[in-house]
Amino acid sequence: MAGPRPSPWARLLLAALISISLSGTLANRCKKAPVKSCTECVRVDKDCAYCTDEMFRDRRCNTQAELLAAGCQRESIVVMESSFQITEETQIDTTLRRSQMSPQGLRVRLRPGEERHFELEVFEPRESPVDLYILMDFSNSMSDDLDNLKKMGQNLAQVLSQLTSDYTIGFGKFVDKVSVPQTDMRPEKLKEPWPNSDPPFSFKNVISLTEDVDEFRNKLQGERISGNLDAPEGGFDAILQTAVCTRDIGWRPDSTHLLVFSTESAFHYEADGANVLAGIMSRNDERCHLDATGTYTQYRTQDYPSVPTLVRLLAKHNIIPIFAVTNYSYSYYEKLHTYFPVSSLGVLQEDSSNIVELLEEAFNRIRSNLDIRALDSPRGFRTEVTSKMFQKMKTGSFQIQRGEVGIYQVQLRAIEHVDGTHVCQLPKEDQKGNIHLKPSFSDGLKMDAGIICDVCPCELQKEVRSARCNFNGDFMCGQCVCSEGWSGQTCNCSTGSLSDIQPCLREGEDKPCSGRGECQCGHCVCYGEGRYEGQFCEYDNFQCPRTSGFLCNDRGRCSMGQCVCEPGWTGPSCDCPLSNATCIDSNGGICNGRGHCECGRCHCHQQSLYTDTICEINYSAIHPGLCEDLRSCVQCQAWGTGEKKGRTCEECNFKVKMVDELKRAEEVVVRCSFRDEDDDCTYSYTMEGDGAPGPNSTVLVHKKKDCPPSSFWWLIPLLLLLLPLLALLLLLCWKYCACCKACLALLPCCNRGHMVGFKEDHYMLRENLMASDHLDTPMLRSGNLKGRDVVRWKVTNNVQRPGFATHAASINPTELVPYGLSLRLARLCTENLLKPDTRECAQLRQEVEENLNEVYRQISGVHKLQQTKFRQQPNAGKKQDHTIVDTVLMAPRSAKPALLKLTEKQVEQRAFHDLKVAPGYYTLTADQDARGMVEFQEGVELVDVRVPLFIRPEDDEEKQLLVEAIDVPAGTATLGRRLVNITIIKEQARDVVSFEQPEYSVSRGDQVARIPVIRRVLDGGKSQVSYRTQDGTAQGNRDYIPVEGELLFQPGEAWKELQVKLLELEEVDSLLRGRQIRRFHVQLSNPKFGAHLGQPHSTTIIIRDPDELDRSLTSQMVSSQPPSHGDLGAPQNPNAKAAGSRKIHFNWLPPSGKPMGYRVKYWIQGDSESEAHLLDSKVPSVELTNLYPYCDYEMKVCAYGAQGEGPYSSLVSCRTHQEVPSEPGRLAFNVVSSTVTQLSWAEPAETNGEITAYEVCYGLVNDDNRPIGPMKKVLVDNPKNRMLLIENLRESQPYRYTVKARNGAGWGPEREAIINLATQPKRPMSIPIIPDIPIVDAQSGEDYDSFLMYSDDVLRSPSGSQRPSVSDDTEHLVNGRMDFAFPGSANSLHRMTTTGAAAYGTHLSPHVPHRGLSTSSTLTRDYHSLTRSEHSHSTTLPRDYSTLTSVSSHDSRLTAGVPDTPTRLVFSALGPTSLRVSWQEPRCERPLQGYSVEYQLLNGGELHRLNIPNPAQTSVVVEDLLPNHSYVFRVRAQSQEGWGREREGVITIESQVHPQSPLCPLPGSAFTLSTPSAPGPLVFTALSPDSLQLSWERPRRPNGDIVGYLVTCEMAQGGGPATTFRVDGDSPESRLTVPGLSENVPYKFKVQARTTEGFGPEREGIITIESQDGGPFPQLGSHAGLFQHPLQNGLTLGAQHLEAGGSLTRHVTQEFVSRTLTTSGTLSTQVDQQFFQT
Repeated sequence: MAGPRPSPWARLLLAALISISLSGTLANRCKKAPVKSCTECVRVDKDCAYCTDEMFRDRRCNTQAELLAAGCQRESIVVMESSFQITEETQIDTTLRRSQMSPQGLRVRLRPGEERHFELEVFEPRESPVDLYILMDFSNSMSDDLDNLKKMGQNLAQVLSQLTSDYTIGFGKFVDKVSVPQTDMRPEKLKEPWPNSDPPFSFKNVISLTEDVDEFRNKLQGERISGNLDAPEGGFDAILQTAVCTRDIGWRPDSTHLLVFSTESAFHYEADGANVLAGIMSRNDERCHLDATGTYTQYRTQDYPSVPTLVRLLAKHNIIPIFAVTNYSYSYYEKLHTYFPVSSLGVLQEDSSNIVELLEEAFNRIRSNLDIRALDSPRGFRTEVTSKMFQKMKTGSFQIQRGEVGIYQVQLRAIEHVDGTHVCQLPKEDQKGNIHLKPSFSDGLKMDAGIICDVCPCELQKEVRSARCNFNGDFMCGQCVCSEGWSGQTCNCSTGSLSDIQPCLREGEDKPCSGRGECQCGHCVCYGEGRYEGQFCEYDNFQCPRTSGFLCNDRGRCSMGQCVCEPGWTGPSCDCPLSNATCIDSNGGICNGRGHCECGRCHCHQQSLYTDTICEINYSAIHPGLCEDLRSCVQCQAWGTGEKKGRTCEECNFKVKMVDELKRAEEVVVRCSFRDEDDDCTYSYTMEGDGAPGPNSTVLVHKKKDCPPSSFWWLIPLLLLLLPLLALLLLLCWKYCACCKACLALLPCCNRGHMVGFKEDHYMLRENLMASDHLDTPMLRSGNLKGRDVVRWKVTNNVQRPGFATHAASINPTELVPYGLSLRLARLCTENLLKPDTRECAQLRQEVEENLNEVYRQISGVHKLQQTKFRQQPNAGKKQDHTIVDTVLMAPRSAKPALLKLTEKQVEQRAFHDLKVAPGYYTLTADQDARGMVEFQEGVELVDVRVPLFIRPEDDEEKQLLVEAIDVPAGTATLGRRLVNITIIKEQARDVVSFEQPEYSVSRGDQVARIPVIRRVLDGGKSQVSYRTQDGTAQGNRDYIPVEGELLFQPGEAWKELQVKLLELEEVDSLLRGRQIRRFHVQLSNPKFGAHLGQPHSTTIIIRDPDELDRSLTSQMVSSQPPSHGDLGAPQNPNAKAAGSRKIHFNWLPPSGKPMGYRVKYWIQGDSESEAHLLDSKVPSVELTNLYPYCDYEMKVCAYGAQGEGPYSSLVSCRTHQEVPSEPGRLAFNVVSSTVTQLSWAEPAETNGEITAYEVCYGLVNDDNRPIGPMKKVLVDNPKNRMLLIENLRESQPYRYTVKARNGAGWGPEREAIINLATQPKRPMSIPIIPDIPIVDAQSGEDYDSFLMYSDDVLRSPSGSQRPSVSDDTEHLVNGRMDFAFPGSANSLHRMTTTGAAAYGTHLSPHVPHRGLSTSSTLTRDYHSLTRSEHSHSTTLPRDYSTLTSVSSHDSRLTAGVPDTPTRLVFSALGPTSLRVSWQEPRCERPLQGYSVEYQLLNGGELHRLNIPNPAQTSVVVEDLLPNHSYVFRVRAQSQEGWGREREGVITIESQVHPQSPLCPLPGSAFTLSTPSAPGPLVFTALSPDSLQLSWERPRRPNGDIVGYLVTCEMAQGGGPATTFRVDGDSPESRLTVPGLSENVPYKFKVQARTTEGFGPEREGIITIESQDGGPFPQLGSHAGLFQHPLQNGLTLGAQHLEAGGSLTRHVTQEFVSRTLTTSGTLSTQVDQQFFQT
């Protein structure tokens, strides 16, 4: 299979073509890699090579093609080449009755990142030898099963003989480990656990595989049952011994191995806790341990095997399991058998009487499955097997056809990095090995695979202390490697002596090498790996001109400060192509002869609206109605006719010229012809030029009109007279002439035996049993089926009420009603079209809606289409695979005739604008009737008419629909059965579904409208309704995101919540639509499963802006004490209903008297009434907002008038709806071993409802906080079970764990922790023995997923970081809005618990306007809550924690009255070049006088300043920005005392730009906001009472190369100077030790990255070092009594609580404290027994 070896020249040509066609990514990767040797170079990428030419002066590490182009000799290039060789290949012989594979062996060597593809042939014969081994549970409960098996020995042999002529059969038995607690260890029970039973045992091979059926039957007769204590059995031990003891069991090498596992109990597995009491902790060694009697001997010393171990060993030994279990244990094995690629599961009768039938069925099912997997694969390789012949199933096995040679495609890939480490740095066993690619039934392919990690030969031939290096270094691979103390290309410069720097000084500068390099031996050696160039390093190769943000337009390289363009490009930034290819017009000329080509663009001599980019007339841009626009003026000027004849003809702005002949249509802009109404003649004219009529334009008109001949007009009246006479003559012949009748009957048009009609004449339906809102009513065609017939039909609703439809239509003709439209497209139906989320479906939906909207817009009042879906038409002959589109358009009732007429016309024309449709089919459904058309194609006897049923809540208990076949507009058939009556009986509803209120008011700032739907349950079943939104004054996709779908109520559910996403109000909308109240509607429809719609089944959602809510809340505030009691009565019938998770609607009936208003008291149930909130209302209803979720409230109301306040109403209570819970409490890890841990967690602090489930995710992370592969998800559906045992984790690897909770409202945020089990003490005795604890097996190879017991699902999601995460560095972009939120703003909430009152959610006073409730993302500030209880053992700090000295300081104290920093910046994009900058008013003791907004390009440029004198204005619109350029904005406030500190933010508007004009955005293109991210989350580690260590991760998007970081430390409350530290370098994680701090003082830290483009945004954190008892910190190094009182003098890093607007802010993050335990001392047992908590 290895192809011929190409010549070196062919390889060179291929490499050159690839390097030209691809972008510079690979080349840059080789060039930019910081390599120091040849070996490091060739390991960077599979395309990297190294030049060893001594005279070569360019970059030595590059691609082979670029090295040759740069002048390196071919013989001096070192490149590692891969190899592929087949070592063993025997062709498949299909006559042999055994499994075969070809090839059988190969040898492959690949470079890191390289992959190889080859084909594999596998043959499975139709009949093959079979080995059947029955492994049976011998516990006492299986006694009747054993008796039946003894009777059916002969039947088993008969079944096997029918399956194959060559078979063997064997038998084994198992119970469980003979130890506590599995077995009763009393001596008498060890002898006989049950009457007439054998002693207990683990596993015993009773009958090895044999061909002698009589021997099998005889030995089986002597077996007796045994017994044990606990329910789960030790079958896993038995399965493993059956697999590995090949010789004892008797498995034959070329046969199909079947293992029947029969039991009625669950199973024990590794680390399930059952062996703890017996002290059996060793893992199973996977070896055979059977003695001479076939009994398993190591049951006392080894644990049970795990599920992955069994999967791997059974596959290795070609054993296919068949699980024959009873109903009692079926659920356990239902999930277990899915982990085996090829397996079977069957249900045994209680006495195993059906085991023979079960085996026969399982064997037939298994024969068609084949699994191919890679065993013993090194970690550096990945193998994937696919096939074009056979389908691959979910389990990974293939559905094969036996007797055929199957061809499979194998992809073998050498991965580059494993867990973040380069593959060449791994141990040898991870780089090389023998991979066994093995099918289910044969030995397979042996691959000797290895990764090329060899050292370059030139490094083995170095010249030590070479003369070419002045004896100061070694000459190796073409260059000198200098010894310590020497530098230079020939090692001639001593780094220990001060060289003369004068030659390195540029004129006018005082820094050698411009500060960008080092002066060595009088020459500048520039920094930056080629970034700086020149004699004095004066050129920066990152500062050349850019186009569209790309350096040198990505068409050249920057050298000496200028762009060196690639061939074919020129210009300062290489943005001008030398070729004229982009200027060639359709005739092959340049710019159509109307301009010249410059920089690849045509510059036309005369620009016009209709001139395109190559100076040609753009006919598609010419107004389609140009002919019509010119028509009336041509008529009046040329012929004196038409509507403008007379004086109005002078208004025409062009002249006409009469000519004898007109030019052809292709030579002019447009050629027009019209009929003159005055003389019925046709006239023609043309338009030349650019197609834009003007004062200097001339229209050429043909002199002669084309008139119809007048000599034949007299024939028309004659023909009109003769036609009735002819019809009368035919009628008389038909009536009186039998001969004529016979003749006419022979004609196709008169064939009365060819009929169409409905199959049935009546249908009776029950509404509660209906699952659809339509009925497919069959229509038949009899007689001659040749030809095509089209039938028109209609259906009328509520015919039991005469005149109902006519009356409904006449009520309001202008009312908008939905019209359903169905068409058959001239397009085949595909599977993707039936899936709404696929790209193909979305594209066709857009095409359909655009074309249909274009057609129907000519009807007045018609709205755009919505709810477009696709389906496949059944029973339609040749068109059965065509696509049916179903859609809905809103139109007035009066538009129905026009819609019907237009639809039939377009269907007849087979097109709606550019959308092709198939003729003969449509359906148009109004609110009470429908019309449509169906088609019988040739040979088709039956089609279905899709009749809508008009299900309405207001329907009668029994309603009638009438379906009628109207006529046959196309075809020769006559109508037979024309009418169908449909009766729908509405039985008593089992459930009633409705909204709670007919109207809801939501704030746009909430971003989501939550609409409750309730069900009044009358029966215990499930119910389903459909819902959809409908525009009002609010418009879909502008004010909100339209939604539609189904709501399914499960048995017992009485409440659901619809969520509609609200969109941010664009500025243009507020200008155009002003203060118009925006509202939309949500409708329920189509109830199913016996549900009925109650009232209201339609609700209106009013969207209010936050400032409107402020005014309404302010108007409701109680501004004065209530007056004294008057004569008013108490309000009647108080009623409260929850309107969401934080709202309650409270209404009542007015009392007697004349109330002026009402006063409402409400409080949390259980609290004192003295803590009640007060609201004032002028109407008898009020909406209580800012409540706690899932909380019981009590409320009452009184009226007040001129005479005072009346009595209060009776007390009512109401509970708010649920809201998603907060994150779960701390995570605790109980470490069993380095690969097994028990994870537990606490209930969320804010459950906000009833917790129903938890989701646990875990996955590997590397040292750079990057995920390794997908995360695994486990659903724990028992909320009381907050514990999970995870086994078979990778040893010495850090894992990221997350846990989140779910209640009735959905999933809440997750709690995260990262831990490496290998670094933690082991505590195996602390695992409780819980039989139903969820167990997860994390050992998963490339061929199967993780293994899960006692849970519902295994999913995948991205993984996280390496260590306990400290804050979430998320960045959200919602609708072009970027929110830089900081603590202290109004959307910072904190839940408080007070004595004597229940803790319910967020304490927010409803009287205070709350403007910041929008969900904005926190980007740059972290709070920390850290505790240190352990103490360092030594005063010596770790070596990698470097203490840096301060480089600058300044006074951070503010003068009294100077404004603070604005609390946040919000950027909202208004277009590709403009945005709105908003901020929150800062705190200040004095009145503000205004603001200053400064902005400039991030990489420098002109500084723009905007002064805002109005302190109430907290936003400004900035125009004329450059697209795709980063800007830095700074905002500060001014008071009488001066300017305050500034708030800084960096933002970029990303949009598509014109290819030739990179600063001009494309009109109508999308635009989004992005920002350089801040450094990663801050982590603080306490080192002493006055010092700590700070660490952070590099930014995700640094916007340039990171040069270093700037760290600022200051007191959070002021009062001291700020200290600044500079940290140089760029690493995945940076650390800084900060000394000289004080205890119990809050400090604020700021970290920002310094890049080549400038400074990025800040990451902030506030921290406090404090003693837990306020006492002194213990001295470091003091060992006496170190662990005697571990909690008395601990160090605490505590979070600060900042006040904002009178409300307590919530901690943004709670960070994990990494405990710094250094060299001396050991952890005590007290610490060993603790849980590791985060």
